[in-house]
Amino acid sequence: MLFEMATGNLTFRILGKTENNPLDELAAMLNTFAEKMELVVSQCGYMKPHYTYQSLVQSTIILDKNFTIKSFSENIPSLLEHKPNKLLELGFHEILAKHSIPLWDTIKAEASTTKTTPTTVQFIFITQSQHLVPSYCTVSRLLYSNRIIINSITTILQDNLPEATSIPKNKDHNQSDAVLIQNVHTYILKNLENPLPSTNELSKMFNVNEFKLKDSFRHFFNTSIYQFYTEERLKKAHLLILQTSIPLKEIAFISGYNDYTNFYKAFKKRFDYAPSELKRENIEDNNTF
Repeated sequence: MLFEMATGNLTFRILGKTENNPLDELAAMLNTFAEKMELVVSQCGYMKPHYTYQSLVQSTIILDKNFTIKSFSENIPSLLEHKPNKLLELGFHEILAKHSIPLWDTIKAEASTTKTTPTTVQFIFITQSQHLVPSYCTVSRLLYSNRIIINSITTILQDNLPEATSIPKNKDHNQSDAVLIQNVHTYILKNLENPLPSTNELSKMFNVNEFKLKDSFRHFFNTSIYQFYTEERLKKAHLLILQTSIPLKEIAFISGYNDYTNFYKAFKKRFDYAPSELKRENIEDNNTF
């Protein structure tokens, strides 16, 4: 937690294990301190820089018909901080955070009664040290087998800049504006897979005048809310294409596009080439399943 804060990640939080765990009190104190620090940084007129999609971790987990873990790719133990032999025979739900259990129960019920078609969802995994790891996963079934395949993509985010960017203040944009726009900025980055609310809806969500919201966002980030949202989605898609073997239509969905044609047009307009023209790394190695 302290290392995360030292590198500028003030959104990191520790999830407590149990109510009686003696470390939970310390974890709660650190979480509270991070929240206060994040608020103070914003109130001082500093904005966290844009995030860039630095690298991706692609993993595979194989379950049997009872949804017990039977095999996994070599990076899973280190990602989830489990010893390999301890992962085997665990139920898949045991490595999920409680937020994802209802979603998994729904998918599991469908898989038990029907032929499983590939489904892309977002699960939140939980590590041995109680860290939360959000990950997009494709759930499918092997042909002529009861085995379930879960392919996951975890995006590692890093700051573009080594330290927070100072935004000069003027009479039209004060410290409270910085707090507001930082919250809007964080909300957008955490919901890239979802449709962007209108500026009117965003203004109601953040209890601010719509004109002030648009004007302040452009002041701090030198772009409109919609342009920022579109740029971040396409950057995410670009890296997914380069570093994974996920089909392009699924990448479009993961990046928030329900229609591949719209994704194709937006991608080509942004990068001057089509998604299919990108040379994909290790694509032959990743097509096993």
